[in-house]
Amino acid sequence: MSKENFHPILIIEDQALNRKVVRIVLQSKGYDVIEATDADEALRCLEMNIPSLILMDIALPGKSGEELTRQIKTDPNWCNIPIIALTAAAMTGDRERILKSGCDDYLSKPIDTQVLVKRVEHHLKEGQDEQ
Repeated sequence: MSKENFHPILIIEDQALNRKVVRIVLQSKGYDVIEATDADEALRCLEMNIPSLILMDIALPGKSGEELTRQIKTDPNWCNIPIIALTAAAMTGDRERILKSGCDDYLSKPIDTQVLVKRVEHHLKEGQDEQ
């Protein structure tokens, strides 16, 4: 991936194995990956680096991914960052509730890595088209 296509991606996920899988898949596609394990760490990461995209676990310790998404989407510095929810919540109404919290997309766990890459590429391309 060339420097003009450089897209840092913030993964907010408390489970080490899930973070590792997503990190390996995205790094193999040339993406720079920033990792956070909870909302507080994610907010510190956002203060230091504005990512091109966020992958948000919904079931985080402390503040939920839905709460963190609402907080991010109300901040003028971060409100335009696409957020893809990563969640095991797959019951009727979960997708709608999660999207209503401000997430731009939704992937259920276990994550299909091919679908993940396609969705990431789609949202990053969409962001470039809007510029």
